[in-house]
Amino acid sequence: MNRHRRHTVAQPFFASTVGRDGFRRSEDNFEYYLELQKNFAVASVSVPQVAAATSAATTPPTSAVTPTSTASAQDYELDDRAQLNPNLDDSIYKPMDNTVNNGNRKGRTSVMLETGTTVVIDGDGNVERETWAGKLDFLLSVIGFAVDLANVWRFPYLCFKNGGGVFLIPYTLMVFLAGIPLFYMELALGQYFRKGAITTWGYICPLFKGIGYCVIMIAFYTDFFYNVIIAYALHFFFASFTTSLPWASCNNDYNSPACYEPSWSDSSNECATEEHFIVNSSYRPISAAEEYFYKSFLGVHGEGRPDGHIVRSLYELGSINWQTVFCLLAVYFICYFSLWKGIQMSGKVVWFTAIFPYVVLGALFIRGVTLPGAEKGIEYYLRPNIEMLKVPSVWQDAATQVFFSLGPGFGVLMAYSSYNKFHNNVYFDALLTSIINCCTSFLAGFVIFAILGYMACKSGKPIGEVAQEGPGLVFVVYPEVLATMPGASIWSIIFFLMLLTLGLDSSFGGSEAIITALSDEFPILKRNREVFVALLFTFYMAVGLTMCTKGGILIMEWLIVYGTTWGLLIAVFCETMVISFCYGIDRFSGNIKEMLGFSPGIYWRVCWTVAAPIFLLVMIISNFINYQPLQYQDYKYPFESNVVGIFFALSAASAIPIVGIYTLINQPVDTFMEKLRLSLTPHRHRPSAFATEELNNFHSTTDVML
Repeated sequence: MNRHRRHTVAQPFFASTVGRDGFRRSEDNFEYYLELQKNFAVASVSVPQVAAATSAATTPPTSAVTPTSTASAQDYELDDRAQLNPNLDDSIYKPMDNTVNNGNRKGRTSVMLETGTTVVIDGDGNVERETWAGKLDFLLSVIGFAVDLANVWRFPYLCFKNGGGVFLIPYTLMVFLAGIPLFYMELALGQYFRKGAITTWGYICPLFKGIGYCVIMIAFYTDFFYNVIIAYALHFFFASFTTSLPWASCNNDYNSPACYEPSWSDSSNECATEEHFIVNSSYRPISAAEEYFYKSFLGVHGEGRPDGHIVRSLYELGSINWQTVFCLLAVYFICYFSLWKGIQMSGKVVWFTAIFPYVVLGALFIRGVTLPGAEKGIEYYLRPNIEMLKVPSVWQDAATQVFFSLGPGFGVLMAYSSYNKFHNNVYFDALLTSIINCCTSFLAGFVIFAILGYMACKSGKPIGEVAQEGPGLVFVVYPEVLATMPGASIWSIIFFLMLLTLGLDSSFGGSEAIITALSDEFPILKRNREVFVALLFTFYMAVGLTMCTKGGILIMEWLIVYGTTWGLLIAVFCETMVISFCYGIDRFSGNIKEMLGFSPGIYWRVCWTVAAPIFLLVMIISNFINYQPLQYQDYKYPFESNVVGIFFALSAASAIPIVGIYTLINQPVDTFMEKLRLSLTPHRHRPSAFATEELNNFHSTTDVML
């Protein structure tokens, strides 16, 4: 029979003193804690909470501990075989005194680490995760991430292309069958496990921990090119501070004989015809805005080639465009100082970056609907064409837009919700933010097509010729229109500031997903967050330099096509399958009930187990079937670049089987079936802040009964 010692201790303790603000300063807390756990041989602990057992287990055997905290003492039994390392310096051990009651729950204690991170210990002895300063910080961060540049440049065009108002039918159907359920699922997982994507998927199903690495790799790939697009917006923003916009004139050295300046008069409500514009008929007419973007800013057109053809290639990227380099550097400075201190800093920045775009959209909507031709543009945007519902590509476009607009699979939703309070109403948050995102897309469509209607009216062109998607819409078409409006510089400034804020919000989200996931998985990064974030953005900058060359837009297009789509779809498909059939939909529903007090209804269960997986599987298959070699304008990418692109597209998804095999091999049992069983077994209970993945050595030798 084993003999037991009984110890009585108070709340968890940390070394060092209490500062003037009431927060405990510590330099060896977690390091000391981890070192103690590594020296347990075998322990059998039965306690109400992990942290209480830990603090008791670390009591120095040579001295008694007199509780100085007002919290009630907790008893536990420790097996004699659990021995402390005699070489540990007991001088760093001090019982925690002068505790601070900080919060609504009785006995909560605030502790500040040397890194500046605030740790909160609740009345039960658990260390709480850092949380948002306010509910709106979280909501605005999620809205800011979900509402991005694609809401402005892609959704309106898809409506026009796919039957106008009829496109809203498949779009809305996809939103409620797959978009919102996936959005809700990731927010709920992040809030319940309170960790980033890597650690969370390790908790859910160790065999599929690679899903976490997959989504983080996708976030890496996306940030490579996304921040360069933000740099474009920053350049146009600075270029707008002039009395005469540089893209409004053909009197520049780089302009070709095909350049034309549309002299549109807002004072007349009459629409023009093509005869209003006289250009050299030997060339395709090119607007001053198009030549500015491609020739002056990007420099992708060759000398003497005014027809818009790109002569550079992946093997001929040309020299560095220093305007883009400095703008990209400025973007990373903004991102760094918004993220280096964590969510407390970024949560304040989004009050501007998430709200300002709505102010601008409102102003542009009011201005747009008063312009001549606006009603024709809105008619094109909403005009229903029922026959388009029979076209498969319409449904594919709707599914793609819903998926990439709401943004599951990037790890961002998990990262943001992991900083929520455990009982936060994540159900309401998921519905509110996803519906706001969809409504924003719809509003942006009115704004964009009101302006395009005005452009078509004044240029005398059919609206189909001026409507386009992607960067061409916001960096060519829209600047051309803004240049003709009274107060052009003012409108241009606020428009590109809107693009800048839309982009920054999404960039914050992608970077925070990476930072949170890696910091939770590797605590040393969390303790050195400022350095880690600086190194991350330095790496981004180095990769971004390839897209700051004159042919860099070809690299960007390659990354856009191959860097996200396939890997993202595969990752989220695996998420739904693991939650539904490995972790178990009943277990997941029970987790939600533990947080919210009620279980998800049959609608959510059906969406998670049936609708969303089918939705994703169809998207994966259709993307493979409809694959075409990459082409940008008239430049066809080399065969080998497409081959490399396919492998690159699948590189993120390859993390799932690679990590799974590694996990399977390293299970501490002998037979394959035992290894598989352990690899498929989730953590039985919600992990406390101490019972994290970095304590694997402790978990392997202890049995904690919660």
